[in-house]
Amino acid sequence: MSAMFDCRDDAQLLGGLREARRAVGRGELVVLPTDTVYGVAADAFSARAVTRLLEAKGRGRQSPPPVLVSSAGMLRALVADVPVEVDELVERFWPGGLTIVLPSQPSLAWDLGETHGTVAVRMPDHRVALEMLHDTGPLAVSSANLTGRAAATSMLEAHDMLRESVAVYLDDGPSRTGVASTIVDATGLTAGSVEPRVRVLREGAVSVDRLRDVLGDLLEADASA
Repeated sequence: MSAMFDCRDDAQLLGGLREARRAVGRGELVVLPTDTVYGVAADAFSARAVTRLLEAKGRGRQSPPPVLVSSAGMLRALVADVPVEVDELVERFWPGGLTIVLPSQPSLAWDLGETHGTVAVRMPDHRVALEMLHDTGPLAVSSANLTGRAAATSMLEAHDMLRESVAVYLDDGPSRTGVASTIVDATGLTAGSVEPRVRVLREGAVSVDRLRDVLGDLLEADASA
């Protein structure tokens, strides 16, 4: 039976984080609140746990989950290179609703699915998520929903879809925005790129206009929602 904790109660918050950390250590799944929507999380360095996450959502390996981090320093440990322009995006929009795709660090022993050598990374702006990440390290986190259904904006919505496939549910009330993160592909900024460009894969919490304020002409001209 899944364990549920109301993180708005300090006593339950401490117990919930403890049980969630243990669940992650066992290769199990945890639902946690973020600043965008609720996410379902697994140990990013456990192929078995990542497979469990994808199966719970009804997704295949062709849809690898993003990775959440607690700091920009953790980003640098996961990717092969952080271009200056990505540093500027991080400074402006992290913590927050921007997910950045970069070439992954080739020395890392992980299997997130068919990533083609990249990883999508975000630092959420939410106290519960950040406390979890501080203790566990990077987590593979995807929106807490079944594929084809809307992302959960509350713990109960997540539970209605994911049920007992998740070991621990952390509740912090309704999502602050209910809007998924914006995803940008910044692999075109890394060394060896013929024409440096940043491509918007999904517009969400951070608008294209705000991205263009930082990137200028480096953002693809046809970037749109």
